[in-house]
Amino acid sequence: MSADGLELALAQLEIEAGDVEGNVERALAAVERAADRGADLVALPELFNVGYFAFELYERYAEPFGGETFTRLGEAAAEHGIAVLAGTIVEDLAATETVETPADEGLANTAALFDADGEVQLVYRKHHLFGYESAEAELLVPGERIETAAVGDVTVGVTTCYDLRFPELYRELVDAGAELLVVPSAWPYPRIEHWETLSRARAIEDQCYVATVNGAGEFEDATLLGRSTVYDPWGVTLSSSGDDPALVTAEIEPETVADVREEFPALRDRRL
Repeated sequence: MSADGLELALAQLEIEAGDVEGNVERALAAVERAADRGADLVALPELFNVGYFAFELYERYAEPFGGETFTRLGEAAAEHGIAVLAGTIVEDLAATETVETPADEGLANTAALFDADGEVQLVYRKHHLFGYESAEAELLVPGERIETAAVGDVTVGVTTCYDLRFPELYRELVDAGAELLVVPSAWPYPRIEHWETLSRARAIEDQCYVATVNGAGEFEDATLLGRSTVYDPWGVTLSSSGDDPALVTAEIEPETVADVREEFPALRDRRL
C-alpha cells in the first residue's frame, strides 16, 4: 500500500446458480490472485456464492452474518494480508447474532468489508430492492445502515447494483467522507448503457472514485454483462473488463479526490 493510496482489485467471477461451493472457491482463488498482484483491497460481485438470479435458492442457501461464506472470506483476508469486500450473500436475519439487523427475521442482500487482519470493518445491506422482472423485492428486507470504513488512507463506502439509480444514497456516503464507492453488482444484458452511464454519473457528480464489480455467467433468464470498471473523480475510466471472468485493477489516490473537489468545487455549491 502506498503512503496515500491503495491498489484496488475487482474480481469479476464466473457465477453458477446454486453452486455455492464452486462459487466460493472461485472467490477465494481470486482473493489469492489479487494479493499476489499486490492489491490492498479486492471486491467480489453481488450474491457471488448463490447467484443473483437463482431466486428459488435464496432461502435454501441463506446464512447468518457469521456463517461459513463470510467466515472463509475473513480467514482468506487474514491469510493473504488483503482487505476483502465480500460482495454480497443472502443473509438470514433471524440467525444473525453478531451484528445489528434491520428486522428480526427475513432475508437481506448483505456485504461485509474485512480488513487485512480478517476483522469486519463495514456491513452494508442493499437499500433499494429490484422489482422489475425480479423477485428480489418480494424476497428480501431492505438495509438501513449507511457507513464508511478506512482501508489504509482511503475512506470506502459500499452500495449494491440497483442502488446506482438512486443518487441521494451516494450523496449521503460522500457526506460521510467516502472517497471510493465500491458497487458489487449482478447487472444483466441488455442494459449496458445504464450500467456505464449511471456509474460514471455517480463518479462525476460526487467527485470520487466509483468501482463497479459485476459477475460473469448465464442464468436461466439472464446473462451478466461483466464490464467491471473503475472510474476516477472526473468520470474517466481507469480500467475495465469485458464480459468474461477477469481481475480489474487500479490505483486509488485520495489526493486526487481532494484536488478535483478543490479545482471544481461543485459539492461546495450545493443548495440541497
